[in-house]
Amino acid sequence: MRGERPIPTVLSIAGSDSGGGAGIQADLKAFAACGVHGTTAISAITAQNTIGVDLIESISPRMIIAQIKAVADDIGVDAVKIGMLGDRPTSEAVATGLDLLGEVPVVLDPVMVSESGADLLAAEARESLVKMILPRATVATPNIPEARA
Repeated sequence: MRGERPIPTVLSIAGSDSGGGAGIQADLKAFAACGVHGTTAISAITAQNTIGVDLIESISPRMIIAQIKAVADDIGVDAVKIGMLGDRPTSEAVATGLDLLGEVPVVLDPVMVSESGADLLAAEARESLVKMILPRATVATPNIPEARA
């Protein structure tokens, strides 16, 4: 399929929002609205709605890397959008996954806190985000509190 892509493919590496308002679900909607094909590597699963986040479970680093590799090997990746990473092992897995993609533009949205106030990036994971992921970003899109942190 790689040679047959009529439209650009963007890989979203982010959390899944069961309420559909953020994360993978929102990225796929935005990609479709922009006329690009969206693919995904899910970094975490959240149980959330418009009121708040009830539970977060990280996806194993092995699975994150496997998702990125599966998309890259078959469909291809023209650009990457990174959202919620959650913890250090996830950041490390995403950095490894980015190595598989070569030189592609990377948009980093350093998701740290949900709109309802839930912490989405562990305090000890901030350093790994800054050291392993931020240097690879073509552009970063933090909100003001994230930029301050």
